Amino acid sequence: MSLGKIAAALVGVTVLAVGIGAGATWWFMKGSSAISSAEAAPAPKQEPVDDRVYKYVSLEKVIVMLRGVEGEPAPHYLALDLVFKTPEEDERNTREQLPLLRSLAVKELSTLTMDRAGKMTVEELTAIMDKAFADRYVKDRADRPFTDVMIGKLIVE
Repeated sequence: MSLGKIAAALVGVTVLAVGIGAGATWWFMKGSSAISSAEAAPAPKQEPVDDRVYKYVSLEKVIVMLRGVEGEPAPHYLALDLVFKTPEEDERNTREQLPLLRSLAVKELSTLTMDRAGKMTVEELTAIMDKAFADRYVKDRADRPFTDVMIGKLIVE
């Protein structure tokens, strides 16, 4: 082999080694910047954990006559039991407000017709009750003593 061919081969190997080194450096720099930017990004905020103890207060036998079509021979009614999820420290206050809550439920449900009530889901009825209670507490400028309202029993007849 001639000296020229050896020199050309060494230059080729050197260029190839420099290219591989530059590519590897670029690859690792890109990878580490992605990691550091991920580490630098603020972590998504987590909802605070609610560690309160809850009690469940029942409001049983809310019965409402449903409006029917004029001329219908038999009256229709809706009967339900409501359950209020309340923090333990507000349980007494919730129990004291059961007459108000019953009155609000009757007022709201008495606007329903048999046809509409029969087509509503439990979730829809719960949403109506929740909104009626929330509106009343806003109107009274008072805090709700419960966090959730649920339907424990429902009869539409």
